[in-house]
Amino acid sequence: MLTDLQKHVTQEDGTEPPFNNAYWDNEDEGIYVDIVSGEPLFSSTHKYKSGTGWPSFYDVLVEENFTFHEDNKLFSTRTEVRSKKGDSHLGHLFNDGPQPTGLRYCMNSASLRFISKDDLEKEGYGDFRYLFE
Repeated sequence: MLTDLQKHVTQEDGTEPPFNNAYWDNEDEGIYVDIVSGEPLFSSTHKYKSGTGWPSFYDVLVEENFTFHEDNKLFSTRTEVRSKKGDSHLGHLFNDGPQPTGLRYCMNSASLRFISKDDLEKEGYGDFRYLFE
């Protein structure tokens, strides 16, 4: 069951407030999955402090779990990022991130669920344990 905010973000293409969300400053080791479908999306090994107030990543965990769409809803054209199976709105992709990719996946915490490295096996994501060994 999704909270009102999770539903607004994932199903209605909403955005949560910066610096007032669950994962913008999370420094724990683990992975981030789609709150709706459980698709593995990002790893803490690719997370960085972008200064935007949202969790930001310079790379994805499983490329096949994403779709990208042109978004013209605001004053400029942006690239919307969605999960493939869940079709959840996750956030946007920008070309101002750090190397090695130069990308910034600026995500909404409300669209994600964090799974600690210690809980990967228990939660069914043991295949990603290698990231933290």
